[in-house]
Amino acid sequence: MVDRMPKVAVVGAGPGGLATAMQLAAAGCDVTVFEAGREVGGRTSRVSQRDGRGRTFGFDRGPTFFLMPYVLEEIFAAAGRRLTDYATLTRLDPMYRLIIGQPGSEPTVIDATQDVGVMARRLGRICEPDGANFHRFIADNRAKLRLMEPVLRSPMRNWADVINSASPKFLPHLNPHLSVNGLLERYFSDPRVRLAVSFQSKYLGMSPMDCPSIFTILPFIEYEYGVWHPRGGCNALMSAMAGVIEELGGQVRCNAPVEAIEYEGRRVVGVRVGSGGVGGGGGVGGGGSRTERFDHVVVNADAAAALRRFVPEQLRPAGWHDTAIQQKRYSCSTYMLYLGLEGQVDLPHHTIYISERYRENLDEITRQASLSDDPSVYVCNPAPIDPELAPAGCAALYVLMPTPNNQPAAHGRKLDWSAIGADARRRVLEQLDRRFGIRDVEQRIVVEKVTTPQDWESGVDSAGPIQFGATFNLAHNLGQMLHKRVRHECPSVSGLWFVGGGTHPGSGLPVIFLSSQITARLLCEREGLPIPGRPSSHRPGRQSELTRGQEIAAAC
Repeated sequence: MVDRMPKVAVVGAGPGGLATAMQLAAAGCDVTVFEAGREVGGRTSRVSQRDGRGRTFGFDRGPTFFLMPYVLEEIFAAAGRRLTDYATLTRLDPMYRLIIGQPGSEPTVIDATQDVGVMARRLGRICEPDGANFHRFIADNRAKLRLMEPVLRSPMRNWADVINSASPKFLPHLNPHLSVNGLLERYFSDPRVRLAVSFQSKYLGMSPMDCPSIFTILPFIEYEYGVWHPRGGCNALMSAMAGVIEELGGQVRCNAPVEAIEYEGRRVVGVRVGSGGVGGGGGVGGGGSRTERFDHVVVNADAAAALRRFVPEQLRPAGWHDTAIQQKRYSCSTYMLYLGLEGQVDLPHHTIYISERYRENLDEITRQASLSDDPSVYVCNPAPIDPELAPAGCAALYVLMPTPNNQPAAHGRKLDWSAIGADARRRVLEQLDRRFGIRDVEQRIVVEKVTTPQDWESGVDSAGPIQFGATFNLAHNLGQMLHKRVRHECPSVSGLWFVGGGTHPGSGLPVIFLSSQITARLLCEREGLPIPGRPSSHRPGRQSELTRGQEIAAAC
């Protein structure tokens, strides 16, 4: 038993940092979260814009999909709380609309539903055998995820951890020689059907032609557990988590940028915090920076950028020196438009247009570093079910176009966004008109905010800095998965920890929450603390408490 509860600094109030802080505070740690921005969330923060009439439009900065809610429910339970007391979640049906471009003909439109039988019939209208095979695809991936869950929940430090956590029954599902698209060819003959159950590779910033086949679990997760909208957007979950941390006695300080991590030899001893105002817990004022001492520091930031910024080369683990970091593979980036429009928009909550030149579009993103003439575009239109995000009679559109990242080594060059920004905007607005049917977009805009890959890389609006502007972190190729990602517990520096999309299991809110469980558990074990809310070995089924019904009524 420890004599004094350890002091833990969490650098960054993104989802991984907040979830880790919740669990550590519940275990009795003295936790302080430092956030450079004005509010919590990082890439999951809120973008608020006012028009000339003083009307406010709200947008999620990054993630808009909320999947696998049972994982976050576990984290709230670990803190002695119920997620449903802090958030209102609405299940979406359709989960999203797919508009699959077809050269020389009208696009194929599919409204994806969690009802597997209905979805199979919809796919069957495209290709009858493929519709029948959808049931087999779901059953096979249900078995795959069940066998893979111990791997997702375990720390990966070496091959021994991989072998010890994986069941021998999992090996037939691995198929390391196949991409997502390659595996789907065993189920579906029509390329449109394959796109309908493979575009989710973009959640990792990858092409289904390159993404390892293990990630066919991504579409399965949607059909098994649904796609949800938290009232107020995903950032509302971040605010709720920050509130729980403070209820447990922890501090969440915004406007408190960590300038450096302090070391004595190979031991963390604290952080140097810059002046930027006082957050919820106070303690940082104007007039320069100061060092605060801590027993442990948990870094929740873009992992590659954070290693370069906070850990001197001589203290880093093998394989993470500057040259190696520059040469690793990274996800794509994104060009973002946050648009407040006069008048409503007749689109589902999520709509994805898939380019009629999809393979060429992917090649332009991953190899050519160029903008497509027919880019894929994603639009989130939350106001119809969440009126607090837009004034009455208006729309708040989140618009995303996947783009090349800023890694020169990957393409031989990188795009100059100061020169091509206007052209990128024009192409996106043309797609909103031509592919999404939103007429007179330019004339209807009353507020607008743009975020380019250069903005992501530089860290504008506290969402970064992000290495090469790769918004989905390190790529999830086989050479950068499992123990090849940044370790949760730094092996070369005592007291230094990492959490987030650059660690195992990877990017996306659900797996970032899994990453937080691993980091919190390891730190508690290191300190001899009880592990709060140790996850159950039973994974909830489709009719778990959280997934029953269309809407969960709760106090937000």
